[in-house]
Amino acid sequence: MASILETLLTSTLLLLILVLPNVHAKSSKQSPPATPSENKKHKFRSRPWKNAHATFYGGDDGSGTMGFIVKPKLGLLEHGLELGINNGPGWSGASVDDGGACGYEDVKKQGYGLQTTALSAALFNNGQTCGACYEIKCVNSQKWCKPGAPSLFVTATNYCPPNYDLPNDNGGWCNPPREHFDLSQPAFLQIAEYKAGIVPVQYRRVPCKKQGGIRFTINGNPYFNLVSISNVGGAGDVTTMLVKGDDKLKWTTLKRNWGQKWETNAKLVGESLTFRVTTSDGRTSTSWRVAPKNWQFGQTYEGKNFS
Repeated sequence: MASILETLLTSTLLLLILVLPNVHAKSSKQSPPATPSENKKHKFRSRPWKNAHATFYGGDDGSGTMGFIVKPKLGLLEHGLELGINNGPGWSGASVDDGGACGYEDVKKQGYGLQTTALSAALFNNGQTCGACYEIKCVNSQKWCKPGAPSLFVTATNYCPPNYDLPNDNGGWCNPPREHFDLSQPAFLQIAEYKAGIVPVQYRRVPCKKQGGIRFTINGNPYFNLVSISNVGGAGDVTTMLVKGDDKLKWTTLKRNWGQKWETNAKLVGESLTFRVTTSDGRTSTSWRVAPKNWQFGQTYEGKNFS
């Protein structure tokens, strides 16, 4: 009887030894470890269409939109737009040349051209939306929309502040909670008539398609660094920025100063600099050693863009 039990026990142990490795192998095949490529974020995709309104500011050559904070022009409103109001030329830039609310000193040189817009507070999000791109269509106005005009594609480069002295539906176009676009005049005239002043539009966020790489402009002094980011593709709006040197400077997070200007007190001078930016869709781009050891304040360096 004992010999029979010993035989059964031995057979069971042998069976377990033979079966368990196969079970483990099958389990490994069913659940392979994730590869880095599987963890990459998807490219930014267009968002759903929404309704809003659009006005314009600046001159017919884009003057007044290059790097000024937008301020509504006060005055009498002259005409009616069906159920809306027309404000003639509409808007004008303030006289303070400080790079505007997004920090873009010269939108032409920084790759944005005249296809730009200022955003109302509801869209601007305290500057976090600077650099985002939009597709805009003039709708529901046979009188003022240009028939057959293709969609307009613009980049957010400025801020249209509220004007609480005027009601939301009569001059206070950028008052919360209105989602409103104050376009450069050349952009506005691609989809609507000048005399319209304000038109109903449909819009959606779209991927930014930029030529060349992300541009980093470093200003300041050895004790304070202010880095401007421009020409960002993909989602377009940078939410996080880091810098790293090639010697003593480890990965350091910069703080948003305003718009797309980022600051740090870390010592950057004398090191080759690598910048890492993250956009609102969670994607990250690293521009390795984009600035050489002998980089200078006031210079711009071009790095890796989002595809």
